[in-house]
Amino acid sequence: MRLSYVYILKCSDDSYYTGVTSNLDKRLLDHQSGKHKDSYTYKRRPIELVFYADFTDIRLAINSEKQIKKWSRAKKEALINNEFEKLPNLAKKKFK
Repeated sequence: MRLSYVYILKCSDDSYYTGVTSNLDKRLLDHQSGKHKDSYTYKRRPIELVFYADFTDIRLAINSEKQIKKWSRAKKEALINNEFEKLPNLAKKKFK
């Protein structure tokens, strides 16, 4: 069984990058070494792995990555901090 991973990196500019891979160690090394000069993380190194989840189905991993990329910073930080009970309220739209 091959695992896939959704991961969140914290960049040196305090932003977050979310990605998906089937080889987390290699992908982290690629980000840290600047292998891809056009990537989001290239000029934001060093990076730190702050969250990852493993999946047995790559399609679920890709769908999760797409979902997390749309989330607010607050919601991503709740996920990173294992504050799962906060996720539903952070998903609600705030009206003025």
